[in-house]
Parts: sequence; structure tokens; C-alpha cells
Amino acid sequence: MALEIKLDLRLSQQLIMTPQLQQAIKLLQLSRLELQEVIAQEIEENPVLEDDGNLEEKEQLETSSETPDQDEDFDWKEYMESHSISTYTPPRAAENETPWENFLTRKETLSDHLLWQLKMSPLTPPEEEIGAFTIGNVDEDGYLQVSVEEVSQQLHVPVKAAEEVLNTIQSFDPPGVGARELQECLLIQLRGLAERDPLAEEIVENHLSYCKNRDYRRLAKKLKAPLPQVLEAIKTISHLEPKPGRPFSTEEAMIIIPDVFVYKTEGEYMIVLNEDSLPKLRISSYYRHLLEAESDDVPRDYLKEKLKSALWFIKSIQQRQETLYKVTKSIVKFQMDFLDKGIDYLRPLVLKEVANDIQMHESTVSRVTTNKYMHTPQGIYELKFFFGGKIGEGKEEVAAKRVQNLIKQIIAEEDSRRPFSDEKIVNLLKERYNITIARRTVAKYREMMKILSSNERKRVL
Repeated sequence: MALEIKLDLRLSQQLIMTPQLQQAIKLLQLSRLELQEVIAQEIEENPVLEDDGNLEEKEQLETSSETPDQDEDFDWKEYMESHSISTYTPPRAAENETPWENFLTRKETLSDHLLWQLKMSPLTPPEEEIGAFTIGNVDEDGYLQVSVEEVSQQLHVPVKAAEEVLNTIQSFDPPGVGARELQECLLIQLRGLAERDPLAEEIVENHLSYCKNRDYRRLAKKLKAPLPQVLEAIKTISHLEPKPGRPFSTEEAMIIIPDVFVYKTEGEYMIVLNEDSLPKLRISSYYRHLLEAESDDVPRDYLKEKLKSALWFIKSIQQRQETLYKVTKSIVKFQMDFLDKGIDYLRPLVLKEVANDIQMHESTVSRVTTNKYMHTPQGIYELKFFFGGKIGEGKEEVAAKRVQNLIKQIIAEEDSRRPFSDEKIVNLLKERYNITIARRTVAKYREMMKILSSNERKRVL
């Protein structure tokens, strides 16, 4: 078999993403907190870049819109003399404001609360050791995650001793703590009531499934008890806490700091980017002077590389903020009725419409609306909120989020003893708002909003 060597010339296009372009894309999709962290890291790693918090607002300088030439013969001295180097100087919060949250004490955890009660209990040192180990295996909801047999094996103590200490812990506050399952948790609470309810205890101990299905007539028949009496027992059970550790949850409410503010002034909407607490970035004057010096001791190649990196970083942040502004301005234009009147006037909107409006790629709009929040006269919303599915066509077209809100309103108005079925909600949407929607769509939206089915929403008053 003969081997043959050929030279084949082909012309093709290939998209090459430089590290600088990758960085610019990454900055687009960062949240406000992530951006602060990236800026802090860049300042730490690049000596040429610095945060000049003492510059006055009038000292804002801008970089060229063109990327510096990559050629080795590029005249950096001339570039720095002919172009302003310092740039991106957002307004800062007052330096002397005191973060009062720093003075708050640590919130007591469930474990702290239980250990304090353990120390106050008349237990022997070995029993305290068993108690401390047991409490260490109680989760945030207040449930014990190990068996008494495991406690016995781990501490080399009799099972009976572990069981007795657990009984003591189950008498602690909050009621129901230390249970191994929901049934035990509810029983502990029922048995701790000032006035015991034998029927409620019987239901929890042997017929809890009837409560889940809300099949109270069959339950009454099973118990051979009058329905009103059964309903009263169910009412008692419904007031119990299925997660005893809830009051001691360490989860903090998420504080949302808007990335952009939208205000209405004299009939027009104003858009203001929230650049408070973002550093003022500029090129270090010290390293600028080193580059301008004629000394051979200066690591010029290193400083040139760092300078190019710093300039590109500043430019990328500028582009991020400019893109965020343009996208917000476009959203405001499309969603003017919502801003004026509320969610019933939310317009169906897709990323492509905004992309075409500001002449940017759809993927760019998608990235810049990720994890960004807008403060509006109607409240604070994630930018993604303004985009979503639609229902209907033409004049019948409505935003899916508006339909979800209407479903929520309809359910809020229902009689909890006779909750609306999904089919009934379909009919009400048609009658009240002339919105035609399938029953399965109502079910899908209801599940998305974590609203139970009509059978599960039924309440006993």
C-alpha cells in the first residue's frame, strides 16, 4: 500500500475567546456581592490597580475605548500621557457610618438552648455526657438523627441509660424536641398539654394518615366517635408544631440590595445604578512613574503586562455597568404600565425583544439580568422577573406571571372549607378576566408557587 503526502489548504472561521473576553463575560453575570469580591481580589493580585477612596468626584478619568496594542513596540509612555488612566469612580457611602449589626450578639441556637437545660437538670456526669452527645445529634428541626442503640454503641453505655436520658431531653423546651419522627413529636406535645386529649392522641398514634388525606368522616366512622368531636381533636392537632426547632433557625432573612433604582420624577422614569460601596479603581501613580522612568532596574515587561490587565479590567467593569443601564432602560420602556399600575399590567416580554431594542446579543441580555435586582415603585424585583412565558395570542396575550398572581388571588379568596378545584379556577379566570387556560396549566402554576391541591388546602374551622 503506497503512502502519499498531500498539502490541503482550507479557509474557515473560528471564534476564539481571549482571556480578556472571558473575563468581561464573567463580570456581566456576577451579582453585586460577587463583583465586590472579584474587584477586591483583582486589587490584591495586581499592584498596578488600586482603590483610591480619597479621590474627589471631579477626579474621575476615563480610559480609551480602544484596547491597547499588543505590539512590543507600543509606546506606553505616550499612551499614558495622551489618555486619562484613572476611571470608574462610583459614588461612595459615608465613610463614618457605623455598621450597627456588628454589635449584635450571636443568636442562641437550638443546641445552646438544649445544653443549657441539660446543665440545669439533676443528672449525673455520665448522664450529662450521654445527653450532650444526644443533643449533638438533634437537627435544626428538632429531630434526633441517631437511634438510642447507636448512642449506646458510641458511648459504650446500656441502651436503657441512653433511652432514659432521651426521655429527659424530650421533656425540654421546645415541646416535641428530640423526637425521632413526626408521630412521636406530636405525641410528646399532646401528652404535655395541661388538659390531655385522649382522642387526639389516639388519632396521632394510630390514624395519622386520615389527617393527611383530610378524610374526617371516614375517620369518625373508624373511631366510632361523633364527627364534631373528631373535628375538635383535629383542630387541636393542627395547632401543634411539626418542626420544634423552627424558632431557633439560624437562617437569616435574605437582604436584597438593588443593583439599579428606578424612580418616577415629573412624569418620567429615572434610572440610577447603585454603585455605592464599589471601589474607585485607578492605575497606581507610583507604577506609572516607574514605567516612565528610564532606569534599567524597573521590571518594565512585568509592569506593562499588569498595566494592560488593569486597563482591561476597568474597561470590562465599565461595559458591565453600561450594559446593565441599557437593559434596565429597555425594560422600563416595555414595562411602563406595570411600573405605573402593578402586576396586572405586566407585559409578556422575551429576551430577544430587549436584545433587538438595544442592539445586543440575546445571550448578553441573559447574562446581565442574572442575579440583578431592580428597585421600582411596585417593589424590588429580579430583572429576570420581567421576562417569562405568555398565554394566548395577539390581543388575548397575557404574561404568565400575571396569571400566576391571579391564581394566587383567587385561592386567597376561597372558603377554606370548600377550596376551589383547578377546574373551578379555570372557570373563574375565564369569567372574571377573560383568560383561557387549561386545567393542567393551573396545576403546573399552582405547584410552581408551592400551593397545595384543593383537597390538601381544606381546613377545619
